[in-house]
Amino acid sequence: METVTDMKRFDQINVIPFIDIMLVLLAIVLTTASFIATGLLDIDLPESKVKTTQTEFLKKVEISINNSNQFLIGDQVQQLDTIKLKLSELDKETRIILRVDKSVNFEHFVTIIDLLKQNQLNHLSIITRQN
Repeated sequence: METVTDMKRFDQINVIPFIDIMLVLLAIVLTTASFIATGLLDIDLPESKVKTTQTEFLKKVEISINNSNQFLIGDQVQQLDTIKLKLSELDKETRIILRVDKSVNFEHFVTIIDLLKQNQLNHLSIITRQN
């Protein structure tokens, strides 16, 4: 019969399974993250520390707000009522790409976000530029 003094001491922890789990989580994060570069419109984007790259989506709608507080879909100026109507007609899986000039009133940004939420359009990318 073993006594307490005969038992082996547990001096080390095996961290290899922990490292495996962390690598899998890192791979998942890197494959699901999508960053998009700036478009052709003259919009002065806010800066972020993260580098952005262009990603192509099958179904996408680009919504922009320029420094004159005008709403655009693609490169066409639209009234807010028209944007509401177009968003209500979109498939729920449509990717929304949002570009907002950094000088725009925050209220306009919130208005677009509210419209997206009302129409359950949850696949949103907000465009910034790297500083």
